[in-house]
Amino acid sequence: MNRTPTYNALILRARPSGESNREVTLLTAEEGLIRATVFGGPKSRLRAHAAPYHQGTAWLYRDPAKDFFKVTDFDVQSWRPGIREDYDRTMAAFAVAETILASHGGGAERGPALALAGDTLDALEGADRDGCRRMMVQFLWNWADILGCRPDLRRCASCGKVFPETESGATFWYSRREAQAVCPSCSGLDEDVHGLIESAGPALAAEFLPAGPGARRWLLAAESLGPGRIGRVSMDRVSWREAKALCAAVLGAAVGKQLASWEW
Repeated sequence: MNRTPTYNALILRARPSGESNREVTLLTAEEGLIRATVFGGPKSRLRAHAAPYHQGTAWLYRDPAKDFFKVTDFDVQSWRPGIREDYDRTMAAFAVAETILASHGGGAERGPALALAGDTLDALEGADRDGCRRMMVQFLWNWADILGCRPDLRRCASCGKVFPETESGATFWYSRREAQAVCPSCSGLDEDVHGLIESAGPALAAEFLPAGPGARRWLLAAESLGPGRIGRVSMDRVSWREAKALCAAVLGAAVGKQLASWEW
């Protein structure tokens, strides 16, 4: 076993450990999530480099007997200082990190997971408030694909009918119980989506969530557009609420809880 492995890594979280050390959690392309200790006081160069949202090459020492990792060096290629300069960027980045931690680093999809996280954090560094919110929702939607739980908004899970992206008028309904999306015909629900929601209220929301034309069009675009581009694709308020609620429901079912950071 190699005791001095090298990783392509992203620092997700840093916590105090003892009087002057810190424990960091890294997302790596090679082994997924790794917890390691960074030794050194506040003036340590290594401590400054091994900070949240920094990404680069990490050199670790592995003690197999104690199942212990120590960071021996970290070459930062992406510092992302802009994230710390703005509240909304910080909150969006925190939501990204918390989602990754709650879902165990994306499982076996380590390379794509690191790439998605890195691309999102890069785009967040210069984003405005609306852009941060859209990028967060896009990340959640595409992270659901990493986990293998993203519903298909092009094909009805019940009848199998394909709805091209150009048919943006179709409203899909996501069944929380079945964890899948069905077309308007198979849902058995009234076509007046918002009138139905207002009349049925929480009882309907506990079972079904709508992906109306605006939310469906935006989420389908989010599957192929990069974070920097999707941040400039606007949504109306109703579509925004639907897209966000759908992403939170899908990932909440996957990780077993709703994260508070998704409510930002």
